Amino acid sequence: MSKTISVLNPVGYPPQITQLGMAPRLDTLEGKTVYLVDCRFDDGDLLLGQMQAWFGEHMPSVKTVLKSKAGVYTEDDPELFQEIKEKGDALVLGVGH
Repeated sequence: MSKTISVLNPVGYPPQITQLGMAPRLDTLEGKTVYLVDCRFDDGDLLLGQMQAWFGEHMPSVKTVLKSKAGVYTEDDPELFQEIKEKGDALVLGVGH
């Protein structure tokens, strides 16, 4: 007796995206505000806390603001990113390990 089985391709099709370029690099961080944003994925907040301490010790003229995104890492947080556009000069997005 032979049986027939169906096999599905698990690869799938990625959604169409519009790729954006990176923001231009700042000449200096001196006197700037850098947002350190945890996207809530595997201890990113611990890494960013260490980065904030490093800035405080080595570059005290740089203001750092440590924030966590609302929701999970796959969701947008328009309010936070609007705040960063208005008040920040740079962003480090920490995604954990």
